[in-house]
Amino acid sequence: MPNRARILVVLTNHSAYPSRPDRTGLWLAELTHFLDIVDVAGYDSDFVSPHGGPVPLDERSLGWLYLNNAMREHLGDPAFIASLRNTKAAAQVDPADYAAIYYAGGHGTMWDFCDSASLTKLGERIYRQGGVVSAVCHGVAGLLDLKDEDGRPLVAGRKVTGFSNSEEWLSGLKSQVPFLLEDELIARGAHYSKAWLPFTSFVVVDGRIATGQNPGSSKAIAKAVVALLAERPLVKEGPPES
Repeated sequence: MPNRARILVVLTNHSAYPSRPDRTGLWLAELTHFLDIVDVAGYDSDFVSPHGGPVPLDERSLGWLYLNNAMREHLGDPAFIASLRNTKAAAQVDPADYAAIYYAGGHGTMWDFCDSASLTKLGERIYRQGGVVSAVCHGVAGLLDLKDEDGRPLVAGRKVTGFSNSEEWLSGLKSQVPFLLEDELIARGAHYSKAWLPFTSFVVVDGRIATGQNPGSSKAIAKAVVALLAERPLVKEGPPES
């Protein structure tokens, strides 16, 4: 029986923009705000990345506008920093150990969350064994390649959100990313929606799929995951769920 108390947190390994001098990577708040809530709820989290090893931090996410005391505490914790420097590779992880998967964002995810067979397998297996698939902001890119048991995109016909085209434009990074997340979700048949005001918290839950629009949604997506885990026991055997 999968351990219901564990959540697999997926983080990016990618740090380079095509032509900007600053570095991207994980948007820190999308990890720390999530951990602060699921930890209190009694769930343990393990970090994984597409290739394993170090996770870069997006430089902008460490700026004065975004960094709060709770985030500073994480940055000052040697164990937390060590866990970011030594993530497991997706191919090394057994999905049967996890009740949920959470794809944290940051622009780096736009390059390495797609086209990873090992990462795709993790998300699909966790969902099909009755687990929760969740993501926030650009981390929703991790859902693009997931398929259901019939081979259709997992997001097809499902209500989802993710970093919007307008937010990408307002961030000044529309020309840097390899694709627009909103467009790709719609192209796969998802029923995409977003908050009326950019950068405000917005979360969509459809069955066992929970998505958050932007960094401001990090706490709300964590609460949604906790609620889903509390009400949905995992199945031990049997055919995959749709």
